[in-house]
Amino acid sequence: MERNRNEGMEKMAILAELVDHVIGVDPDRDRVTAAVVCAKTQGELASKTFPATRRGYGQTLRWAQTQTVDDRRAWAIESTGSYGAGLAIVLAEKGEFVIEFDHPGTLASKDGAKSDSLDAVRAARETLGRKTWATPRARGLREGLRTLVVARDSAKLARVAAINVLKAFVVTAPVELREELRGLTRGQLVDRCMRLRPDTAVDPEHAATKLSLRSTASRVKQLTIECRELEDAMVPIVREMCPALLTEPGVGTLVAAQILISWSHPGRCRDESAFARLAGVAPLEATSGQTQTRHRLSRGGDRQLNRALHTVILARAKGHAPTQAYLVRRVSEGKTKREAMRCLKRYYARHLFRLLESTTMPT
Repeated sequence: MERNRNEGMEKMAILAELVDHVIGVDPDRDRVTAAVVCAKTQGELASKTFPATRRGYGQTLRWAQTQTVDDRRAWAIESTGSYGAGLAIVLAEKGEFVIEFDHPGTLASKDGAKSDSLDAVRAARETLGRKTWATPRARGLREGLRTLVVARDSAKLARVAAINVLKAFVVTAPVELREELRGLTRGQLVDRCMRLRPDTAVDPEHAATKLSLRSTASRVKQLTIECRELEDAMVPIVREMCPALLTEPGVGTLVAAQILISWSHPGRCRDESAFARLAGVAPLEATSGQTQTRHRLSRGGDRQLNRALHTVILARAKGHAPTQAYLVRRVSEGKTKREAMRCLKRYYARHLFRLLESTTMPT
């Protein structure tokens, strides 16, 4: 199938009306298990396991072609961002219609039965009944940006852990050393500890504590540098993917990176409503009886994207005049402050989606 045909298919009814077969795929580290399901009957026609190699991916496609005869097929693949990435890339290169099956945790049956082939069949059947679905996220710049964010988050967590260890060492240090280090800011503490020189001739405990403090402080410093370098490396990628994003009030490098990672590429979300659901800011009605219509917090969607939007909204609410005026107007209409913030998130998600979709992605 051509890519433009695939993109058009996403905007139509349920998948069962668009294809004759769905191939569900349960990928693992060393193998992929595929199962062909008839779209009309949802019956399993065949299943087979292949090695998780480029040659194995080619074998998977050729096997599926012999089982489905025509090109009216779709692939429902779990974990397209990890174990399923290799197969998804190969299929996309061949023009196949690939769907990201995003609920693998729900596959176990009620009686507890579970196997790779059963998981593949269930992935296909569940995807068949959906009116909305997602295509796999892009590779290239987007994947490079994702690795930088993951590495930076890992370095940040390690830095926080090292800082906590450093503070604990200060608390339990010998009295003279503790008094020397007490009252310093975090930066001053790190710099001071890095200059400590253990003297084993004085006292073994004192010397060992100094060595531990110096080692931990050096780790904090190194991880701080790592975080900064990784953030700096994100900037040119963000600017290449969407130059206008960093000009948005309240949007910094890390927030922009997360937004681009979650959004991925033009056309992945059908419309701004789908993007709002992805961000977890689509309104969920919570009206009961004669109560005035209310909406509650959505806990679904991409929580990292939701957090990024929340960060932007908090920043704009503090120092962006149009945002402040919007909140005042919503509260004057009878909304609580919390409800007004939810409305603002939905409003901003619409604005953000239009900004992102107008972007011409580099090839």
